[in-house]
Amino acid sequence: MRDVRRLRELDRRHVWHPYAPMPGIEPPLLVESAAGVRLRLAQPIEGQVELVDAMSSWWAAIHGYGHPVLDAAVRDQLGRMSHVMFGGLTHEPAIRLAARLAEITPDPLEHVFLADSGSVAVEVAVKMCLQYWRSLGHRGKHRLLTWRGGYHGDTFQPMSVCDPEGGMHSLWTGVLPRQVFADAPPTGFDTEPDLAYTAHLAELIERHAHELAAVIVEPVVQNAGGMRFLSPGYLRVLRELCDAHGVLLVFDEIATGFGRTGALFAADHAGVAPDVMCVGKALTGGYLTMAAALCTSEVACGISRGDFPVLAHGPTFMANPLAAAVANASLDLLSDQAWERQVDRIEKGLRTGLAPARELSGVRDVRVLGAIGVIQLDHEVDRTAATRAAARHGVWIRPFRDLVYTMPPYVVDDTDLARITTALTAAAAAG
Repeated sequence: MRDVRRLRELDRRHVWHPYAPMPGIEPPLLVESAAGVRLRLAQPIEGQVELVDAMSSWWAAIHGYGHPVLDAAVRDQLGRMSHVMFGGLTHEPAIRLAARLAEITPDPLEHVFLADSGSVAVEVAVKMCLQYWRSLGHRGKHRLLTWRGGYHGDTFQPMSVCDPEGGMHSLWTGVLPRQVFADAPPTGFDTEPDLAYTAHLAELIERHAHELAAVIVEPVVQNAGGMRFLSPGYLRVLRELCDAHGVLLVFDEIATGFGRTGALFAADHAGVAPDVMCVGKALTGGYLTMAAALCTSEVACGISRGDFPVLAHGPTFMANPLAAAVANASLDLLSDQAWERQVDRIEKGLRTGLAPARELSGVRDVRVLGAIGVIQLDHEVDRTAATRAAARHGVWIRPFRDLVYTMPPYVVDDTDLARITTALTAAAAAG
């Protein structure tokens, strides 16, 4: 117990946690181990020392913790090499991963740039688009268009296309590049595109086409910007408008990729392909940080024809062999374990289990898509009260804004899934 107190003291004094002040006010839970879908705590919360992780460690640990296949992939690769620079060198795990990503993502995405994180993948995607137009002599095409309600990361180019008012990056107004924002799209996955809204998109893209390098959106689900579900039809509208006006199209699939929405990639719901796509989070099954920006041959060849014929980016840990090896193993599991059946089962369980939350006072909406379940309140959630209410049911959640939600690991069984939905309902009532 003395060691736990000391660790907590050191944490508060030295560790700056995400989206938290320094020193911290709300002490984080101290995790000592994780296995399957459970986190084991060094100290109990609400009488619980084990919590079912309803968040998949920010949506990444889709296979749970300590999976024997993923553990073996890391151990095997560690016996060969843990890292080697990617400039002038290459290696089998990265080659196989790039080829596999090109195979499973929508055609004609063919070329893969491996990055360190989701935000960096978005930075690279934006750089690809900007450099593509510069290489073709169109230096005036330097802005991006997106719709409000989105979130793309915490580095500067990604922040510039996050919601400028409702998002967490309004602090940087006047510092970030000024992008073009459409109104937030109407919600509803099972709806047809609103004609007035598509006209709004068309007018903006046509008016700014001379200065737009790309349109960038999260396809189908706006995640950290509000967990909003959108009609796939808007992706088809954007593809047609971008083609008509000479603008590149970027899909940020960092949160939605690898089955989370019920399709392998959210773009598959619409049957369209972007010019550039970002993936991350679940890419390595939550084991190591890695992301990727994929592009078409047209984009890659356009950059290569320019006066500066190389993509001006090169992270030190690009294509880390450990991360690439475990990413390949994670993709094996997605294939071997039939992720479609897993996600379909989770979706059914979430729909049934969250239905009672619709009757709670203060609940504005309950929605489910794939392995995503959301309870939206009509007020800002009391995160401490909601977190403790979920913990009493043995579940870890991380509410934000007016949302209590879950993105569970795909390996969660029906008993633990029911535990999650009960905990979310209790959290919504308490928060």
